[in-house]
Amino acid sequence: MAAVKSSLPDADLKVVGTALQGALVDLVDLSLAAKQVHWNVVGPRFRSVHLQLDEVVTTARTHSDVVAERASALGITPDGRAATVAESSAIGTVPEGWIKDTEAVQVLVVALGRVVERMRERIAATEKPDPVTQDLLIAVTGELEKHAWMFQAENV
Repeated sequence: MAAVKSSLPDADLKVVGTALQGALVDLVDLSLAAKQVHWNVVGPRFRSVHLQLDEVVTTARTHSDVVAERASALGITPDGRAATVAESSAIGTVPEGWIKDTEAVQVLVVALGRVVERMRERIAATEKPDPVTQDLLIAVTGELEKHAWMFQAENV
């Protein structure tokens, strides 16, 4: 059943749907990973890293909703279920237990790097089929790159 009909041709819709679903999965997992690290970070830089992690969570959650709603607007059903996220995310696992502040920063550097890399691939893929979606992905990636920069600066 197609409750919403897209204005995009089917071939374009397939490319855009794949990009949006991938972005959704990565953003949901990024919010979960950052929150897990946030709850377990310890060390001399606890407070600054703890607060910085919440900023990543807010960004990821906000944009996951925007991405999912873009998919819905195009007639694509977004799938943010735990099993789908676990199966498809690029982030990998977060260490269990307490996480030293320096390790927490490194976990986020890697996670953000992986997500940004995949987002840039999605930006390229959506250029021709749907510039509106591409613009949305560009905005998301800009914010993620800012977080990546800040965590990399912590890692010096």
